[in-house]
Amino acid sequence: MSITLNAGYIPLVDAAPLIIAHELGFGEEEGLALNLHKAPSWSTLRDLLALGQIEAAHMLAPVPVATALGIGGMPVQLEALSVLSVNGNVIGVSPQLALRLREHGYRFDFKDATAAGRALIATKQRLRIGVPFPFSMHAELLFYWLNSLGLPAPQALVIRTVPPPLMAQAMANGEIDAFCVGEPWGSIAVENGVGELLLPGNAIWNFAPEKVLATRKGWADADPDLTGRLVRAVWRAGRWLGQSSNTTTAAEILSRTDYLGVSAEVIDRALSGRLVISARGGERKTPRFVEFFEGAATFPWKSQAAWIGGQIAARLGLDRDDAMRKAREVFRSDLHRQHLSRTTSDLPGASEKIEGSLSQKTAVASESGKLFLLPDQFFDGRIFDPTEST
Repeated sequence: MSITLNAGYIPLVDAAPLIIAHELGFGEEEGLALNLHKAPSWSTLRDLLALGQIEAAHMLAPVPVATALGIGGMPVQLEALSVLSVNGNVIGVSPQLALRLREHGYRFDFKDATAAGRALIATKQRLRIGVPFPFSMHAELLFYWLNSLGLPAPQALVIRTVPPPLMAQAMANGEIDAFCVGEPWGSIAVENGVGELLLPGNAIWNFAPEKVLATRKGWADADPDLTGRLVRAVWRAGRWLGQSSNTTTAAEILSRTDYLGVSAEVIDRALSGRLVISARGGERKTPRFVEFFEGAATFPWKSQAAWIGGQIAARLGLDRDDAMRKAREVFRSDLHRQHLSRTTSDLPGASEKIEGSLSQKTAVASESGKLFLLPDQFFDGRIFDPTEST
């Protein structure tokens, strides 16, 4: 008899591991009946998890870090058992702003973050930018990118929080000039003729942890059997999603009204990395636009949590070393290893690494000796060593 587990998600392409685990029986293989709850916004989903109305959630990677730092208005702390997806965001601009960027020489190649950022700064416009949540990789990538190019962020911006499914409408209403959002909602802005895509998120950081499998702090330790079933089911779904031959089927499942409710064709763009960037139909190919499995994509690296903690601390004036220490504790690489020991997973030998140092596919120490990590460079060539204190 299956054990029922309530899990929440936001209608995004990167909710796929939970949805596929439910639809294709990976949960059932583990004796788990996933009862999925679609939430309208990240704040709603966070509150459902914190209040115990669901046991697990598809969650923004920085949210558990923020709770560990005592910010965000939620006393209950969260932790991350796995990474659900790497990358998958797009930065988009209004047609009016796109015209100004072309006037400043940006060619919309959809890959040069330095050129795109300099063109934005050259407009000398105080940009109103929509992000799905204040503590999100969307916000962290934006701020890192623009600060690196000399624009104080978020101070020089007007940041507006907009739920992902409402981002295109906010652009249409003239409420924002630009956005950073997960697919398919950037592509929906293009489809509706109210936006153009400027950059993929992986043009800023090549291997950014986007969403995590989050639970309340202590829940996983209290029920290791149920936790193991959940982690393994979602890991198997990610492995299935990582096979390009499954892209069409995945897009059709995600397109259903119960899930994303947009056309399979639009979803397929994100899964295949072939994005249409404007109403004129220009297509750009972005390898690994979103990654669910390859390169230990599911592994919750403590160094990535530390990077997020350091970024938040620097912005809010918190003690950076303390924030990085607390952030490390949130990404439970120990539990990830424990619960995948019964699978064919090949996990890295370390739980931290130097972020931004890999320019090509690289072999690393692992249980089988066959694990390759993928390029993880920052656009500005910076390196983050989590062992270096401030």
